[in-house]
Amino acid sequence: MKVIVIGGGAAGMMAAISASRHGADVTLLEANPRLGKKLSATGNGRCNYTNLDMTLEKYRGKDPEFISEVLSGFTVPETLGFFQSLGIEPRYRESYVYPYSDQASSMVYALMDELTHQSVRVETGQKVRSVKTSGHGFTILAGEKTFICDRLILAAGSCAVPSSGSDGSGYTLSEQLGHTLIPAVPALVALKCKESFYPKLAGVRVRGEVILRINGEAVARDTGELQLVKYGISGIPVFQVSRYASYGLRDRKKVTAELSFFPDKTLEEVLSLFLSRRESLSYKETGQFFLGLLNQKLAEVLLKQSGLALHKRIGELREGELRKLAGLCTGFPTVVTGTNGFDNAQCAAGGVSTREVNPRTLESRKVPGLYFAGELLDVDGICGGYNLQWAWSSGYLAGKAAAGNRAGKDRVRKDQYDTHKSAKASRR
Repeated sequence: MKVIVIGGGAAGMMAAISASRHGADVTLLEANPRLGKKLSATGNGRCNYTNLDMTLEKYRGKDPEFISEVLSGFTVPETLGFFQSLGIEPRYRESYVYPYSDQASSMVYALMDELTHQSVRVETGQKVRSVKTSGHGFTILAGEKTFICDRLILAAGSCAVPSSGSDGSGYTLSEQLGHTLIPAVPALVALKCKESFYPKLAGVRVRGEVILRINGEAVARDTGELQLVKYGISGIPVFQVSRYASYGLRDRKKVTAELSFFPDKTLEEVLSLFLSRRESLSYKETGQFFLGLLNQKLAEVLLKQSGLALHKRIGELREGELRKLAGLCTGFPTVVTGTNGFDNAQCAAGGVSTREVNPRTLESRKVPGLYFAGELLDVDGICGGYNLQWAWSSGYLAGKAAAGNRAGKDRVRKDQYDTHKSAKASRR
């Protein structure tokens, strides 16, 4: 069985290895001069390649059942075993898993070594121009070459981080082959906001909660370190809810965010704290109310937005004024006007409709012999190794299925898959 994989990122390399291990004759086509360019930069170069806390709530897409079935087809324990068989030992930081070397490059080199070991032909610098069905297979024009195969795996990525080679060409090829696309929007990205005070807040980092609202309805929330930037809000919690903002803005709906700078306290608890500070700091001016409690730049904006006179004595503040201030600190409203673009997005939401793909095999329901893997599909995960786990699971299943029914020898032993169980138990 001749299999061609288009795309040499995480999902593409996994698909090529899996197909070869299961007996296929595999060629991998990559437009970049080298493989794994985006993977090598993942996690600030450390590569959080999976997560032990693997639940469906960590993923988004129009068909959750599809996502669940794919993830159960190649699990986190199997992923850990696979990479340990390549020499990648895991380093655990709570539920987050990194290579023990803390180098994303080691993941890329391990995968490349295995491609060589599995005799996968790798053709770099081959930008695919067209794909056509031909008889019982496919004809691919890439660069100045023509390739023919029995089975084809599309793993060309999305349009996020185009500098890595993810230029959205996989979407075009999928449409040419008759597939429906869910519109792609930036995900895991910072949000631009309307208010004029953000330049004064640039550089502020604060633990907080963000609630994203579409036409007033709360659709997503997350807690962690918020980063305030000159044009709006950023940080992991903002990234986690950003895909909903992208779709809301695309649909011309009103998108707002509500920030709490005391995520572990209710409004009444914050008010109680403020009343206590009124007593202990009564002799100071209001401009010093947040000294030692919140970043001073943030404090100045909060006080100004609440309408308090900065030179007024703290002891003179009325309870109603403090309640208003507490409300602002636990429900700070901001209007979202846009997102950063695909250049600054860690991934894209949207892609090939999963309703047109078999979740057990990743084979197209419309074009026999065509398979999909990775971010090209309408599946996106939150930060924390979830998008890479999607790449490993979908790539492995697509490669295995594309190889057909040949009894290829999978060199990863089942006992290796269970390695993380004992490691996790020992940490308890």
